[in-house]
Amino acid sequence: QVQLAESGGGLVQPGGSLRLSCAASGRIFSMNVMGWYRQAPGKQRELGASITSGGSTNYADSVKGRVAISVDWGKNTVYLQMNSLKPEDTAVYLCNAEGTYWRSIYRNAFGSWGQGTQVTVSS
Repeated sequence: QVQLAESGGGLVQPGGSLRLSCAASGRIFSMNVMGWYRQAPGKQRELGASITSGGSTNYADSVKGRVAISVDWGKNTVYLQMNSLKPEDTAVYLCNAEGTYWRSIYRNAFGSWGQGTQVTVSS
């Protein structure tokens, strides 16, 4: 299967910045889309931003203009640069990826989630 490992979360003051990273590992054949979701306590998981292999990006209205998603396809690593952070951005941020991987001699589709990284915005 394909594993995702996030890093870069932490505590930041309102108005501050953080950069999250998520590296995918495994016998990856192709990556279709990588993205970042977030889940705050007592709330549903929501999409923050995503990027496709074709370079198309999608941002939630709540973060548009404050975050930028980028990817290094050679490293199967996606980044989320977050600026002007607000207390309401506090959540666990989870990386998601979809694509195909080698299972023995066959290619199978995968959809994987990372364990999540905590982002806390507080003074």
